[in-house]
Amino acid sequence: QVQLVESGGGSVQAGDSLLLTCAASGRLFSSYGMGWFRQTPGKEREFVAAVDFSGRNTGYAESAKGRFTISRNNARNTVNLQMTSLKPRGTADYYCAATRGGKGRRNTSDFDCWGRGTQVTVSS
Repeated sequence: QVQLVESGGGSVQAGDSLLLTCAASGRLFSSYGMGWFRQTPGKEREFVAAVDFSGRNTGYAESAKGRFTISRNNARNTVNLQMTSLKPRGTADYYCAATRGGKGRRNTSDFDCWGRGTQVTVSS
């Protein structure tokens, strides 16, 4: 497993932007696909975005498409989630995760390693 630590969360107003960063340790980081998920109390953890090992292929939940951008820098062992036009529905704990699986991974069960999460609160 790789060790993952998220940062960049905070309290913002609707329409604002936030940049979340996931810092990873481990020599095999570049072999993992990476994802961002979010979770609110009483609800299941849901997929937000994912990027493959190369950084060239990405996927997004419909709620994130056009507003969020996932990227990675394998030389620095980091994964970012740039969030723009934030909405109150985006209030959640955001988690970074790593998978050894193949293409098109969107389920929490496909991801092997998880960070502790970072809180995002969006006020109207």
